[in-house]
Amino acid sequence: MGKEEKRSRQDKDDEREVQQEKEKHQDNRISEVGQLTLDENEAHHKIHLITIIGEIEGHDNLGSGSKTTKYEHILPQLAAIEDSKDIEGVLILLNTMGGDVEAGLAIAEMIASLSKPTVSLVLGGSHSIGVPIAVSTDYSYIVPTGTMVIHPVRLNGMVIGVQQTFDYFRQIQDRITGFVCAHCKIAKARLEELMMETGVLTKDVGTILVGNEAVEEGIICQVGGIRDAVAKLHDMVAAKNADTK
Repeated sequence: MGKEEKRSRQDKDDEREVQQEKEKHQDNRISEVGQLTLDENEAHHKIHLITIIGEIEGHDNLGSGSKTTKYEHILPQLAAIEDSKDIEGVLILLNTMGGDVEAGLAIAEMIASLSKPTVSLVLGGSHSIGVPIAVSTDYSYIVPTGTMVIHPVRLNGMVIGVQQTFDYFRQIQDRITGFVCAHCKIAKARLEELMMETGVLTKDVGTILVGNEAVEEGIICQVGGIRDAVAKLHDMVAAKNADTK
């Protein structure tokens, strides 16, 4: 075997080892925090993927048997994305039952303030405080069978029946409603009407919107899947790159 052939084989072995290490690193990131950088596309855009799944965990730890999204993981990553010169866009995949109001709003505000193009895709569902996160991106999609549950804010634990408590409830609700209406096309009066609907949810108030219903109400931009979301994000990144040249 000649020296050139040996060198070529060694180069291939080194390349294979690097690829295996990269795949291992990606698998670890997915299993630990549900995140991944997509950079194998023809346009060579670096897209960061973040998943919002299960229950959004706030200051209190949930049970070990619960699927959760920890906001203390998401917020630093969003800050790193904003600071990165390499990441060009962010794709948010949602399948969440909601969760902690303060944590959910914090995530939504961080996403909304990113300078990088952002796209969200609602899969199984984006309920409760998942609604602000879904609309916090520059453009949003929902799959045809995806659902969004719109309902008033709820608080756990002991509630003291005094005026200050009711004022606090109203303040939290206004923050959520204000954010949602500022980041999509639904009017405040219509959103509040959906929240207070009594004929849809059993033993509760609120509305379930499925697929295109969320688009018709002006909450989500378009019905689509992962192909549409990724293509849209690449278009947005390309347009931004063209503007900066």
